Amino acid sequence: MLATWWPRLLPGLAAAATHGIIRVGHAVRALLADGDDPDHVTELAHGLAYWAARWQPVPGAEGTEGAGTQRRPSPVVPGTSGDRPVLTPAAALASVPRIASQSGGIQERLTQLAGLAGWSAALAAPLLPRSPDEAREWLAGLTHAGVARYLDYGHGSPVMLVHAATAPTAVLRTLPALDRDLWAPSAAAAWDAAAALTAIYAPPGPAPLEALPAAPDGPGAVDETFARAVGHGDEHVIKFADAAVDVHARTGDPAALAAAVRAIELTPRPA
Repeated sequence: MLATWWPRLLPGLAAAATHGIIRVGHAVRALLADGDDPDHVTELAHGLAYWAARWQPVPGAEGTEGAGTQRRPSPVVPGTSGDRPVLTPAAALASVPRIASQSGGIQERLTQLAGLAGWSAALAAPLLPRSPDEAREWLAGLTHAGVARYLDYGHGSPVMLVHAATAPTAVLRTLPALDRDLWAPSAAAAWDAAAALTAIYAPPGPAPLEALPAAPDGPGAVDETFARAVGHGDEHVIKFADAAVDVHARTGDPAALAAAVRAIELTPRPA
């Protein structure tokens, strides 16, 4: 089912603020861990259906065309770019411009990207690798960048900006269930979505350093961070903490845990 539908849905990964891919990613992770549990299979079907029903491409992304947009160059291997700078995922996200209007839902805001000055250049800025293993590593770097940037920029839209990290995380977790030929296109689509969410929801400047929390420290820091997120109760806080804990496990970066605490501080508790 994934082999059939993943390539069809991939250009619309940003649909419904990436909630479809996030549901798919959690379902696939559960299926890989537990086998063909009927509840997990049902959740996978619901996630794919939600994604398909809300399908919407990112203007200017590879494989999409529209008024005022350009097709993105095909992915290339880092180090073969001539005089073009090779941007890390963090630097690529930092280059993304912002839309002027902060009104309307995700569908309306996505359409504004077609006319955004600098959008085509920013979308094409990273040099995405063709090799499956390199694409996976680049995607892991994108999840790291999405989590770390939330610490500084999450105040712009505390709920919506978590998806710039949780959507790439969902794609990364799905890769083991996909044909390796789909890994590089999947990393590219994750970049398109993360860049779009940054352009749509990120504020123009970072929060002051004095407003940022310190990362939990000590041997129980990870468990403490995730327990605080679960205790908060908001699903966006929990799924962001889940992504942040993954990033911390891969990189040891304390900013990942601090970002999870920032999400707890910024997001209202459920009623």
